[in-house]
Amino acid sequence: MTGSIYRQFYVALCCLLFASGCGAAIQRNGTEQLLLSDSVDQAIDQLDLSPLAGRKVYLDTEYMKTFKGANVFITSDYIISALRQKLTTTGCFMQATRLDADYILEARVGALGTDSMEVTYGIPSSNGLGTAASALSGVPAIPAIPEISVGKRNGVKGISKIVVFAYHRETSIPVWQSGSAIARSDARDSWFMGIGPLTRGSVYNGTLLAGNRINSPFEKKSKTHEVKPLTMADKHSYVHPAVLEQQLTDAQTNATPSVEQASHEQGGKPATATLTAPAPAVTP
Repeated sequence: MTGSIYRQFYVALCCLLFASGCGAAIQRNGTEQLLLSDSVDQAIDQLDLSPLAGRKVYLDTEYMKTFKGANVFITSDYIISALRQKLTTTGCFMQATRLDADYILEARVGALGTDSMEVTYGIPSSNGLGTAASALSGVPAIPAIPEISVGKRNGVKGISKIVVFAYHRETSIPVWQSGSAIARSDARDSWFMGIGPLTRGSVYNGTLLAGNRINSPFEKKSKTHEVKPLTMADKHSYVHPAVLEQQLTDAQTNATPSVEQASHEQGGKPATATLTAPAPAVTP
């Protein structure tokens, strides 16, 4: 019986020695921060703030200040900045104080964290035989059986939930609520016969093998250019500051009622945001 156990151990050791490769994910601190920030951006992208476009809005963050998050980067400050960006790009006129605004937008965080999962395809490491042998007298110590796996996969998901609602400042009458904006981002690492990690997920632009980008043969390549709505992760220039300053100057001089920003096509139709220029001063 003892010889059979030793033979199994040596077979397992030989399988490990003849494995075709090896790799390991050392740490996930940066990946977890990417997951959290990406899920926050996706959740805020779900908010449809168009009913407040063109209105004076004050962002009330009183119920978000105490939220610190799991790390020093993705905290309430990041979420507040993302909400301010969403309000600005939607066409809302943000006010510095409550008294200057017509509508109050109140926000809160329902969830912000990560979940992890690990799956091993094979035999996990075990010390059960050694524990059983130690209970018998006269039986030599049996070493622990190492992990014998054909493949392995682990992944981390970032989850965010953000809720906002708006009400009229003077009357406290509710005018709009967002519902639950829930978003998930993911990062997955896989190994096969010791080769890996093969990294994929929503926070990566493509597939990585041991940190190097590769082109997957199963990746679908779109031949047609599809126009997608602008998100917070996209690079986009609304209007050059020099152009905006000149337009504002012309508006004050010629009493032009509005100034148009650079347009961005969404769904095949051009969407433009309009900035109301201040009326020219009238001197008696």
